[in-house]
Amino acid sequence: MSHAKKIFGAGLLVLIAATAVLLMHMKAHQRLGDPGVKTRPMAGTKNLEVLLPVTVPGYKSEILTNAETELLKLPSDTSFRVRAYQADDNSFWSQISVVVMGVDRSSIHKPQICMTGQGWMIDNSLTRVENVRLDRPQAYDLPVNKIVATKTVQGADGKPQTWRGIYVYWYVDATHYTANSWQWMAWWLPRDLLLNGVLERWAYISYFTPCQPGQEEATFSRIKQLIAKTVPEFQTVPQANSVR
Repeated sequence: MSHAKKIFGAGLLVLIAATAVLLMHMKAHQRLGDPGVKTRPMAGTKNLEVLLPVTVPGYKSEILTNAETELLKLPSDTSFRVRAYQADDNSFWSQISVVVMGVDRSSIHKPQICMTGQGWMIDNSLTRVENVRLDRPQAYDLPVNKIVATKTVQGADGKPQTWRGIYVYWYVDATHYTANSWQWMAWWLPRDLLLNGVLERWAYISYFTPCQPGQEEATFSRIKQLIAKTVPEFQTVPQANSVR
């Protein structure tokens, strides 16, 4: 082996060792940041209770315990809440889910994995980022991912029945909101950890409503209305008069 290769190899080992030491130091001294949603401590555990609104004008709500049971498969320090909202006139229904990571960011993963696992076929041509206008706590546009998917099930008459699913989601921490998973995972999270020693506690928020084919736009419009009513009640970012 040449002298130059030996020097390069030694330098590489030093770099790897230094990186390992830095990561160990960061892990030992990091603290977990505040979530971007309203929560309260749960006695006897490190988990948090996510406080989705119980009462929303024009809707009744209930916790979906079966859906929450599925989330128990996530890392043990994951916090979550799943609540269904039914319009008083029964004309609309939506499931709101909030998943808050602990020290393990694998608590939050792309919804495409779960949706396809549940038999939904995603229409990529109709999947895009949309803006939802909110007026509280200040006027702003909330960027969200909108997924349109299709699922065929057996109806009560034994015949196949086709449903469309409108799935809307985004991410928040104590100071940011984004529809871009790369932005928070590859930039904001490691940046804050490196510069401030804070592992930001990101949350993944989603709204899901099934509908009949042809009702996709009307359903998305109702979801946007529900977002405008509910998000200011539980999402803590942005704060009034803040700059994103």
